[in-house]
Amino acid sequence: MTKRAARPSSRQQDPEGTRQNIIEVASQEFALNGLSGARIDEIAAKTRSSKRMIYYYFGDKDGLYLSALESAYRQVREGEAKLDIAGLSPVEGLRRLVEFTFDHHHQHEDFIRMVMIENIHHGQYLERSSLVRDLNVTAIAHIGDLYERGLADGSFRPGLDPLEIHWQISALCFFNVSNRATFSKLFARDFGAPDMLDRLRQNTIDMVLRYVARPEAYPDR
Repeated sequence: MTKRAARPSSRQQDPEGTRQNIIEVASQEFALNGLSGARIDEIAAKTRSSKRMIYYYFGDKDGLYLSALESAYRQVREGEAKLDIAGLSPVEGLRRLVEFTFDHHHQHEDFIRMVMIENIHHGQYLERSSLVRDLNVTAIAHIGDLYERGLADGSFRPGLDPLEIHWQISALCFFNVSNRATFSKLFARDFGAPDMLDRLRQNTIDMVLRYVARPEAYPDR
């Protein structure tokens, strides 16, 4: 009787899908438990893979953690790249960027937690990543182009640094997620409620645009 050839496993058929599945599960585990608390055994049990396969793709837990960080930053930068800011006026382009950042951070709390964890580690893992550096250089260049267009048409005020604009946008949007739980408990108000989020989103847009734009280009609503 002729033996039938063994069918290749789904991991063999789709190595990139397997790798991405590992990163998605690992991101959740790192966001929940931190780098030291996350366990490879637990990650493997929740994936379509195995502990051996995780080590094959990523080397060790540190390598998996860095890949998860890189994936999180790649996701936000790819979202920014799809905004077509170049096709909008400088004021509308900046508004759209702030809206996207606020919404992305609200919808991806794991990203916020992983950035907080990496700050606990003083950014030492991101420092190893040329990928994240390149992604962020591109992001600042896009803001720089937007700012230069705003200076040219008179809608933005002079003397600002595109990196600092990026910092302010990130700070406002990040805090709305990172400190939501503590503010809600301290002041007995749900800072995650839909009506509150709508107000916070608009407040964030107003603060950034009033910081960057000339008053006549962004008058009081």
